[in-house]
Amino acid sequence: MVGLLDLVVRRYEKKLQLKGKVHRFESDVNTDVIIPARYLNVSEPGELAKHCMEDIDPEFTAKVNPGDIIVATTNFGCGSSREHAPLAIKACGVSCVIAQSFARIFFRNAINIGLPLLEYTESLDVIENGDILEVDLSTGVIKNITKNKTVMANPYPEFMMDIIDANGLIEYTKHQLQET
Repeated sequence: MVGLLDLVVRRYEKKLQLKGKVHRFESDVNTDVIIPARYLNVSEPGELAKHCMEDIDPEFTAKVNPGDIIVATTNFGCGSSREHAPLAIKACGVSCVIAQSFARIFFRNAINIGLPLLEYTESLDVIENGDILEVDLSTGVIKNITKNKTVMANPYPEFMMDIIDANGLIEYTKHQLQET
């Protein structure tokens, strides 16, 4: 049984704040350009990371740094339901993806591996390629440090934050089973 202090400590340890440089994409970024089909025989995350976004931005892996953030418009992750796509994004160091909408299966696959995704409805005019963002997953506040502007995304409910914090659904489930 988990005590109140354990819950407070666990909640405090969660990675609620993210900060990184924006890599901006437009609408309908599909799983075929996130990780091309020619690499689907690869399951090692580090190897997938080397080819992330190469068909839409051949220099992406050279530009991305740990903690960076992908920002896109609508329907991010559309196309086939390949689980390799969010895995490649996470493995190359991207801390989260922010978009106006996501393909539902991509959204689920990302949560399953612990990759945070935030949906927002405000204008993209305040977020450009290269901007530095601070993101609070618990409140949905996205601060553009470069432009001194703030936009709001839908925050995560606590149970989904628990899954993200555990590094995905499998680890979350293992932890839950150990507690019972």
